[in-house]
Amino acid sequence: MQVNKKKPNPIDTHVGSRVRLRRTMLGLSQEKLGEALGITFQQVQKYEKGSNRIGASRLQRISEVLNVPVSFFFEDAPSSGQPTPGFAESSGGDYVVDFLSSSEGLQLNRAFVKISDPKVRRRVVELVRSLAEEEEAGDKG
Repeated sequence: MQVNKKKPNPIDTHVGSRVRLRRTMLGLSQEKLGEALGITFQQVQKYEKGSNRIGASRLQRISEVLNVPVSFFFEDAPSSGQPTPGFAESSGGDYVVDFLSSSEGLQLNRAFVKISDPKVRRRVVELVRSLAEEEEAGDKG
């Protein structure tokens, strides 16, 4: 008898990854989020992996604890079919999730938002851009 392990629905996986993204952005552990929700950290892990689907009332509570609208969890979600003409958006937002899911991206984001002076923020962006251009030129040469 062959065991057919069901793969998580892509939407459940996406919503779970957004829960993880926001939780890590806030510096919350799975344990702390679980405590706030009245569930175990193992349940939080299953939600974040997409192996357990998050019910509507639980997702509403998660959005309150993580201080984001419910719609946050569906941003850049994979589409289940063909996009409706005129309503299609470019699918270039994955790099933001990838960036903020990395340790360096989170550290950079946390430090950057603490800079209140707009001129300093602009200079930081210019510095990062010039470093990226140098690296790109080095790759070509």
